[in-house]
Amino acid sequence: MDGTSYYIPAAAMAVALAVKTPALIRSWRDPLLRSVCGLLTFAGLVFFFAAPPTIAEVNDATGITNVSAPLVYCLLSAFSASCLVLVVNWRGGPPEVTRRVNRRIIAGYSVVIVALITLFVLGDAPRERLVDLDTYYANTPYIREMIVLYLAALTVAGVAMNFMCGRWALQVRGWLRAGLLIIVTGYLFNLAYLATKFTAVIARWSGVNLDYLSSSAAPVLASAGAQISALGFCLPLACQRAGDSWHTWSTYRRLGPLWRELRAVSAHADRAVRISWWSPAELQVTQRESDIHDGMLSLYPYFDSEVRSHAYDAAVAAGSDPLQAQAEADAAMVTMAVRARAADPEGRVISSAEATAAPSASAEGPRDLVRMSIALRQSPVVAAARGRAGTRSGSDFHEPTR
Repeated sequence: MDGTSYYIPAAAMAVALAVKTPALIRSWRDPLLRSVCGLLTFAGLVFFFAAPPTIAEVNDATGITNVSAPLVYCLLSAFSASCLVLVVNWRGGPPEVTRRVNRRIIAGYSVVIVALITLFVLGDAPRERLVDLDTYYANTPYIREMIVLYLAALTVAGVAMNFMCGRWALQVRGWLRAGLLIIVTGYLFNLAYLATKFTAVIARWSGVNLDYLSSSAAPVLASAGAQISALGFCLPLACQRAGDSWHTWSTYRRLGPLWRELRAVSAHADRAVRISWWSPAELQVTQRESDIHDGMLSLYPYFDSEVRSHAYDAAVAAGSDPLQAQAEADAAMVTMAVRARAADPEGRVISSAEATAAPSASAEGPRDLVRMSIALRQSPVVAAARGRAGTRSGSDFHEPTR
Protein backbone atom coordinates (compact mmCIF):
# COMPACT_ATOMS: atom_id res chain seq x y z
CA MET A 1 0.00 0.00 0.00
CA ASP A 2 1.26 3.48 -0.82
CA GLY A 3 0.78 6.35 1.58
CA THR A 4 -2.47 7.65 0.16
CA SER A 5 -4.07 4.19 0.32
CA TYR A 6 -4.22 4.50 4.09
CA TYR A 7 -6.36 7.58 3.82
CA ILE A 8 -9.16 5.85 1.91
CA PRO A 9 -10.32 3.64 4.82
CA ALA A 10 -9.68 6.55 7.19
CA ALA A 11 -12.01 8.71 5.11
CA ALA A 12 -14.61 5.92 5.01
CA MET A 13 -14.55 5.70 8.81
CA ALA A 14 -14.84 9.49 9.06
CA VAL A 15 -17.92 9.50 6.83
CA ALA A 16 -19.54 6.73 8.87
CA LEU A 17 -18.74 8.62 12.08
CA ALA A 18 -20.24 11.82 10.64
CA VAL A 19 -23.45 9.93 9.87
CA LYS A 20 -23.60 8.59 13.42
CA THR A 21 -22.67 11.84 15.21
CA PRO A 22 -26.17 13.44 15.20
CA ALA A 23 -27.62 10.30 16.76
CA LEU A 24 -24.80 10.28 19.32
CA ILE A 25 -25.54 13.89 20.29
CA ARG A 26 -29.22 13.05 20.75
CA SER A 27 -28.58 9.83 22.68
CA TRP A 28 -25.26 10.33 24.42
CA ARG A 29 -26.21 7.95 27.24
CA ASP A 30 -26.73 5.02 24.86
CA PRO A 31 -23.70 2.75 25.52
CA LEU A 32 -24.14 0.87 22.25
CA LEU A 33 -24.12 4.06 20.20
CA ARG A 34 -21.10 5.37 22.09
CA SER A 35 -19.30 2.09 21.44
CA VAL A 36 -20.02 2.25 17.69
CA CYS A 37 -18.74 5.81 17.47
CA GLY A 38 -15.68 4.92 19.54
CA LEU A 39 -14.84 2.04 17.21
CA LEU A 40 -15.24 4.21 14.10
CA THR A 41 -13.10 6.94 15.68
CA PHE A 42 -10.20 4.67 16.61
CA ALA A 43 -10.36 2.79 13.29
CA GLY A 44 -10.11 6.07 11.37
CA LEU A 45 -7.28 7.35 13.57
CA VAL A 46 -5.31 4.12 13.14
CA PHE A 47 -5.32 4.37 9.36
CA PHE A 48 -4.67 8.12 9.38
CA PHE A 49 -1.67 7.97 11.70
CA ALA A 50 -0.36 4.71 10.19
CA ALA A 51 0.00 6.33 6.75
CA PRO A 52 3.71 6.90 5.97
CA PRO A 53 3.19 10.61 5.13
CA THR A 54 1.47 11.13 8.50
CA ILE A 55 4.19 9.15 10.29
CA ALA A 56 6.84 11.45 8.82
CA GLU A 57 4.86 14.59 9.70
CA VAL A 58 4.27 13.48 13.30
CA ASN A 59 7.94 12.59 13.76
CA ASP A 60 9.00 15.95 12.36
CA ALA A 61 6.43 17.90 14.37
CA THR A 62 7.42 16.32 17.70
CA GLY A 63 11.13 16.15 17.00
CA ILE A 64 11.18 12.58 18.36
CA THR A 65 12.38 9.96 15.91
CA ASN A 66 9.85 7.14 15.38
CA VAL A 67 7.42 8.52 17.98
CA SER A 68 4.65 7.58 15.55
CA ALA A 69 5.32 3.90 16.32
CA PRO A 70 4.01 3.88 19.90
CA LEU A 71 1.26 6.30 18.83
CA VAL A 72 -0.03 3.87 16.18
CA TYR A 73 0.42 0.89 18.48
CA CYS A 74 -1.56 2.64 21.23
CA LEU A 75 -4.33 3.50 18.77
CA LEU A 76 -4.42 -0.12 17.60
CA SER A 77 -4.75 -1.26 21.21
CA ALA A 78 -7.54 1.25 21.82
CA PHE A 79 -9.26 0.06 18.65
CA SER A 80 -9.06 -3.55 19.85
CA ALA A 81 -10.57 -2.57 23.19
CA SER A 82 -13.35 -0.62 21.48
CA CYS A 83 -14.25 -3.67 19.38
CA LEU A 84 -14.52 -5.87 22.45
CA VAL A 85 -16.54 -3.24 24.33
CA LEU A 86 -18.91 -2.85 21.38
CA VAL A 87 -19.59 -6.59 21.20
CA VAL A 88 -20.19 -6.74 24.96
CA ASN A 89 -22.64 -3.80 24.81
CA TRP A 90 -24.23 -5.14 21.65
CA ARG A 91 -24.93 -8.53 23.14
CA GLY A 92 -26.43 -6.98 26.26
CA GLY A 93 -27.15 -8.63 29.57
CA PRO A 94 -27.40 -7.39 33.16
CA PRO A 95 -26.16 -3.77 33.11
CA GLU A 96 -23.84 -4.25 36.08
CA VAL A 97 -22.21 -7.30 34.50
CA THR A 98 -21.80 -5.46 31.20
CA ARG A 99 -20.21 -2.47 32.91
CA ARG A 100 -17.88 -4.70 34.91
CA VAL A 101 -16.68 -6.56 31.80
CA ASN A 102 -16.18 -3.28 29.95
CA ARG A 103 -14.17 -1.83 32.82
CA ARG A 104 -11.90 -4.88 32.80
CA ILE A 105 -11.36 -4.62 29.04
CA ILE A 106 -10.59 -0.90 29.23
CA ALA A 107 -8.31 -1.37 32.23
CA GLY A 108 -6.42 -4.21 30.58
CA TYR A 109 -5.75 -2.33 27.37
CA SER A 110 -4.92 0.83 29.30
CA VAL A 111 -2.13 -1.13 30.99
CA VAL A 112 -0.96 -2.28 27.56
CA ILE A 113 -0.90 1.32 26.30
CA VAL A 114 1.11 2.50 29.30
CA ALA A 115 3.54 -0.39 28.84
CA LEU A 116 3.96 0.41 25.12
CA ILE A 117 4.89 4.01 25.90
CA THR A 118 7.24 2.94 28.69
CA LEU A 119 9.06 0.42 26.49
CA PHE A 120 9.51 3.00 23.73
CA VAL A 121 10.99 5.48 26.20
CA LEU A 122 13.40 2.84 27.52
CA GLY A 123 14.42 1.70 24.05
CA ASP A 124 16.61 3.31 21.44
CA ALA A 125 15.35 3.76 17.86
CA PRO A 126 17.49 6.54 16.36
CA ARG A 127 16.88 5.87 12.66
CA GLU A 128 13.47 6.79 11.26
CA ARG A 129 11.60 3.92 9.64
CA LEU A 130 8.30 4.76 7.96
CA VAL A 131 7.08 1.31 6.88
CA ASP A 132 9.38 -1.35 8.31
CA LEU A 133 10.02 -0.39 11.93
CA ASP A 134 8.67 -3.72 13.22
CA THR A 135 11.31 -5.74 11.38
CA TYR A 136 14.13 -3.19 11.40
CA TYR A 137 14.12 -2.98 15.22
CA ALA A 138 12.98 -6.57 15.82
CA ASN A 139 16.19 -7.32 17.73
CA THR A 140 16.54 -3.98 19.59
CA PRO A 141 16.05 -4.23 23.38
CA TYR A 142 12.79 -2.76 24.67
CA ILE A 143 11.67 -1.84 21.16
CA ARG A 144 11.51 -5.58 20.47
CA GLU A 145 9.33 -6.08 23.55
CA MET A 146 7.13 -3.17 22.52
CA ILE A 147 6.54 -4.75 19.11
CA VAL A 148 5.77 -8.17 20.57
CA LEU A 149 3.43 -6.63 23.18
CA TYR A 150 1.27 -4.76 20.67
CA LEU A 151 1.09 -7.79 18.37
CA ALA A 152 0.14 -10.03 21.29
CA ALA A 153 -2.54 -7.57 22.48
CA LEU A 154 -4.05 -7.45 19.00
CA THR A 155 -3.94 -11.23 18.73
CA VAL A 156 -5.80 -11.66 22.02
CA ALA A 157 -8.47 -9.22 20.84
CA GLY A 158 -8.74 -10.92 17.43
CA VAL A 159 -9.15 -14.39 18.89
CA ALA A 160 -11.64 -13.13 21.48
CA MET A 161 -13.66 -11.32 18.82
CA ASN A 162 -13.84 -14.38 16.57
CA PHE A 163 -14.83 -16.59 19.49
CA MET A 164 -17.50 -14.20 20.84
CA CYS A 165 -19.00 -13.31 17.48
CA GLY A 166 -18.82 -16.84 16.10
CA ARG A 167 -20.56 -18.34 19.11
CA TRP A 168 -23.18 -15.58 19.15
CA ALA A 169 -23.85 -16.05 15.42
CA LEU A 170 -24.95 -19.62 16.12
CA GLN A 171 -27.67 -18.33 18.46
CA VAL A 172 -29.28 -15.60 16.33
CA ARG A 173 -30.78 -15.14 12.87
CA GLY A 174 -31.37 -12.44 10.28
CA TRP A 175 -29.27 -9.32 9.85
CA LEU A 176 -27.60 -9.73 13.22
CA ARG A 177 -26.25 -13.13 12.24
CA ALA A 178 -25.09 -11.79 8.88
CA GLY A 179 -23.31 -8.91 10.61
CA LEU A 180 -21.60 -11.22 13.09
CA LEU A 181 -20.39 -13.53 10.33
CA ILE A 182 -19.03 -10.51 8.43
CA ILE A 183 -17.18 -9.43 11.58
CA VAL A 184 -15.71 -12.92 11.92
CA THR A 185 -14.55 -12.72 8.30
CA GLY A 186 -12.98 -9.33 8.93
CA TYR A 187 -11.13 -10.60 11.97
CA LEU A 188 -9.83 -13.56 10.00
CA PHE A 189 -8.13 -10.96 7.82
CA ASN A 190 -6.84 -9.26 10.97
CA LEU A 191 -5.44 -12.55 12.25
CA ALA A 192 -3.79 -13.07 8.86
CA TYR A 193 -2.29 -9.57 9.23
CA LEU A 194 -0.93 -10.50 12.65
CA ALA A 195 0.40 -13.81 11.33
CA THR A 196 2.40 -12.02 8.61
CA LYS A 197 3.74 -9.51 11.14
CA PHE A 198 4.78 -12.22 13.57
CA THR A 199 6.33 -14.26 10.77
CA ALA A 200 8.42 -11.32 9.58
CA VAL A 201 9.56 -10.42 13.12
CA ILE A 202 10.41 -14.00 14.09
CA ALA A 203 12.26 -14.40 10.81
CA ARG A 204 14.43 -11.41 11.79
CA TRP A 205 15.20 -13.13 15.09
CA SER A 206 16.44 -16.08 13.05
CA GLY A 207 18.47 -13.91 10.70
CA VAL A 208 16.07 -14.30 7.76
CA ASN A 209 14.73 -11.29 5.85
CA LEU A 210 10.98 -11.57 5.22
CA ASP A 211 10.36 -7.86 5.68
CA TYR A 212 8.06 -7.68 2.67
CA LEU A 213 5.43 -9.62 4.66
CA SER A 214 5.33 -6.85 7.25
CA SER A 215 5.74 -3.82 5.00
CA SER A 216 3.72 -4.90 1.94
CA ALA A 217 1.33 -7.77 2.66
CA ALA A 218 0.30 -6.91 6.22
CA PRO A 219 -1.09 -3.40 5.52
CA VAL A 220 -3.35 -4.75 2.76
CA LEU A 221 -4.73 -7.42 5.10
CA ALA A 222 -5.22 -4.86 7.87
CA SER A 223 -7.13 -2.50 5.58
CA ALA A 224 -9.39 -5.27 4.30
CA GLY A 225 -10.01 -6.61 7.80
CA ALA A 226 -10.87 -3.23 9.31
CA GLN A 227 -13.28 -2.27 6.54
CA ILE A 228 -14.98 -5.67 6.50
CA SER A 229 -15.34 -5.62 10.29
CA ALA A 230 -16.72 -2.08 10.23
CA LEU A 231 -19.30 -3.21 7.68
CA GLY A 232 -20.26 -6.10 9.95
CA PHE A 233 -20.73 -3.75 12.89
CA CYS A 234 -22.75 -1.20 10.95
CA LEU A 235 -24.92 -3.50 8.80
CA PRO A 236 -27.23 -4.93 11.50
CA LEU A 237 -27.60 -1.55 13.20
CA ALA A 238 -28.38 0.20 9.92
CA CYS A 239 -30.79 -2.53 8.82
CA GLN A 240 -32.52 -2.47 12.18
CA ARG A 241 -32.93 1.28 11.93
CA ALA A 242 -34.22 0.96 8.37
CA GLY A 243 -36.61 -1.78 9.49
CA ASP A 244 -37.88 0.36 12.35
CA SER A 245 -38.42 3.29 9.99
CA TRP A 246 -40.22 1.05 7.49
CA HIS A 247 -42.47 -0.30 10.25
CA THR A 248 -43.25 3.21 11.48
CA TRP A 249 -44.10 4.53 8.01
CA SER A 250 -46.09 1.37 7.31
CA THR A 251 -48.12 2.03 10.46
CA TYR A 252 -48.66 5.62 9.33
CA ARG A 253 -49.86 4.48 5.92
CA ARG A 254 -52.14 1.76 7.28
CA LEU A 255 -53.79 4.25 9.64
CA GLY A 256 -54.75 6.34 6.60
CA PRO A 257 -58.24 4.90 5.89
CA LEU A 258 -59.38 5.39 9.49
CA TRP A 259 -57.82 8.86 9.65
CA ARG A 260 -59.58 9.91 6.44
CA GLU A 261 -62.88 8.39 7.64
CA LEU A 262 -62.77 10.53 10.77
CA ARG A 263 -61.38 13.65 9.13
CA ALA A 264 -64.78 15.25 8.66
CA VAL A 265 -65.61 15.05 12.36
CA SER A 266 -62.13 15.50 13.86
CA ALA A 267 -60.86 18.82 15.12
CA HIS A 268 -57.51 18.24 13.38
CA ALA A 269 -58.83 19.59 10.09
CA ASP A 270 -59.18 23.05 11.67
CA ARG A 271 -55.86 23.10 13.49
CA ALA A 272 -53.82 26.21 12.84
CA VAL A 273 -50.53 24.43 13.46
CA ARG A 274 -49.69 21.10 11.86
CA ILE A 275 -46.42 19.25 11.96
CA SER A 276 -44.35 19.48 8.79
CA TRP A 277 -44.14 16.63 6.30
CA TRP A 278 -40.41 16.25 6.98
CA SER A 279 -40.95 15.65 10.71
CA PRO A 280 -39.74 12.29 12.11
CA ALA A 281 -41.90 9.30 11.26
CA GLU A 282 -42.62 8.59 14.92
CA LEU A 283 -44.01 12.09 15.36
CA GLN A 284 -46.14 11.72 12.22
CA VAL A 285 -47.64 8.48 13.56
CA THR A 286 -48.29 10.06 16.96
CA GLN A 287 -50.05 12.99 15.29
CA ARG A 288 -52.21 10.69 13.17
CA GLU A 289 -53.15 8.55 16.17
CA SER A 290 -54.01 11.68 18.12
CA ASP A 291 -56.24 12.89 15.27
CA ILE A 292 -58.01 9.52 15.19
CA HIS A 293 -58.60 9.52 18.94
CA ASP A 294 -59.94 13.08 18.76
CA GLY A 295 -62.32 12.08 15.99
CA MET A 296 -63.54 9.01 17.85
CA LEU A 297 -64.05 11.06 21.00
CA SER A 298 -66.27 13.47 19.10
CA LEU A 299 -68.25 10.51 17.73
CA TYR A 300 -68.79 8.82 21.06
CA PRO A 301 -72.41 9.99 21.45
CA TYR A 302 -73.19 8.35 18.09
CA PHE A 303 -71.62 4.97 18.83
CA ASP A 304 -74.25 2.26 18.68
CA SER A 305 -73.48 -0.91 20.63
CA GLU A 306 -76.12 -2.82 18.63
CA VAL A 307 -74.31 -2.01 15.38
CA ARG A 308 -71.08 -3.21 16.92
CA SER A 309 -72.64 -6.40 18.28
CA HIS A 310 -74.25 -7.30 14.96
CA ALA A 311 -71.02 -6.56 13.08
CA TYR A 312 -69.01 -8.68 15.51
CA ASP A 313 -71.35 -11.65 15.06
CA ALA A 314 -71.22 -11.25 11.29
CA ALA A 315 -67.41 -11.12 11.29
CA VAL A 316 -67.14 -14.23 13.47
CA ALA A 317 -69.64 -16.03 11.25
CA ALA A 318 -67.47 -15.08 8.23
CA GLY A 319 -64.47 -16.77 9.85
CA SER A 320 -62.63 -13.89 11.54
CA ASP A 321 -60.76 -14.59 14.77
CA PRO A 322 -61.92 -12.70 17.89
CA LEU A 323 -59.35 -9.89 17.59
CA GLN A 324 -60.09 -9.34 13.92
CA ALA A 325 -63.83 -9.55 14.53
CA GLN A 326 -63.51 -6.92 17.27
CA ALA A 327 -61.63 -4.60 14.91
CA GLU A 328 -64.24 -5.09 12.17
CA ALA A 329 -67.05 -4.45 14.65
CA ASP A 330 -65.37 -1.26 15.90
CA ALA A 331 -64.79 -0.10 12.32
CA ALA A 332 -68.43 -0.75 11.40
CA MET A 333 -69.58 1.18 14.46
CA VAL A 334 -67.29 4.09 13.58
CA THR A 335 -68.41 4.30 9.96
CA MET A 336 -72.07 4.24 11.05
CA ALA A 337 -71.35 6.90 13.68
CA VAL A 338 -69.70 9.17 11.10
CA ARG A 339 -72.84 9.03 8.98
CA ALA A 340 -75.08 9.49 12.01
CA ARG A 341 -73.11 12.59 12.94
CA ALA A 342 -73.45 13.94 9.39
CA ALA A 343 -77.22 13.35 9.60
CA ASP A 344 -77.41 15.33 12.86
CA PRO A 345 -76.08 18.79 11.92
CA GLU A 346 -77.84 20.41 14.87
CA GLY A 347 -76.16 18.07 17.36
CA ARG A 348 -79.31 16.84 19.04
CA VAL A 349 -77.69 13.53 19.97
CA ILE A 350 -74.70 15.35 21.44
CA SER A 351 -76.95 17.54 23.57
CA SER A 352 -78.81 14.49 24.78
CA ALA A 353 -75.56 12.74 25.62
CA GLU A 354 -74.25 15.74 27.53
CA ALA A 355 -77.36 15.71 29.65
CA THR A 356 -76.45 12.25 30.93
CA ALA A 357 -73.25 11.03 32.46
CA ALA A 358 -71.92 9.07 29.51
CA PRO A 359 -69.14 6.61 30.32
CA SER A 360 -65.67 7.21 28.99
CA ALA A 361 -64.91 5.91 25.55
CA SER A 362 -62.03 4.02 27.04
CA ALA A 363 -64.36 1.96 29.17
CA GLU A 364 -64.80 -0.50 26.34
CA GLY A 365 -61.08 -1.19 26.34
CA PRO A 366 -58.32 -0.17 23.94
CA ARG A 367 -58.98 -0.44 20.24
CA ASP A 368 -56.51 -1.69 17.65
CA LEU A 369 -56.44 1.33 15.36
CA VAL A 370 -54.39 -0.34 12.63
CA ARG A 371 -56.73 -3.34 12.45
CA MET A 372 -59.72 -1.02 12.40
CA SER A 373 -58.21 1.03 9.60
CA ILE A 374 -57.49 -2.06 7.50
CA ALA A 375 -61.01 -3.35 8.19
CA LEU A 376 -62.47 -0.07 6.90
CA ARG A 377 -60.81 -0.74 3.56
CA GLN A 378 -61.07 -4.52 3.27
CA SER A 379 -63.81 -5.97 5.49
CA PRO A 380 -67.09 -7.03 3.80
CA VAL A 381 -68.80 -6.55 7.16
CA VAL A 382 -67.78 -2.88 7.26
CA ALA A 383 -68.72 -2.45 3.60
CA ALA A 384 -72.17 -3.87 4.35
CA ALA A 385 -72.59 -1.51 7.30
CA ARG A 386 -71.55 1.43 5.15
CA GLY A 387 -74.04 0.34 2.48
CA ARG A 388 -76.87 0.14 4.99
CA ALA A 389 -75.98 3.60 6.27
CA GLY A 390 -76.05 4.96 2.74
CA THR A 391 -79.61 3.78 2.19
CA ARG A 392 -80.89 5.72 5.18
CA SER A 393 -82.00 9.31 5.15
CA GLY A 394 -80.90 11.73 7.77
CA SER A 395 -84.20 11.34 9.68
CA ASP A 396 -83.80 7.60 9.83
CA PHE A 397 -80.95 7.75 12.32
CA HIS A 398 -82.13 7.20 15.82
CA GLU A 399 -80.29 7.96 19.02
CA PRO A 400 -77.73 5.18 19.46
CA THR A 401 -77.73 2.78 22.33
CA ARG A 402 -74.59 2.54 24.43
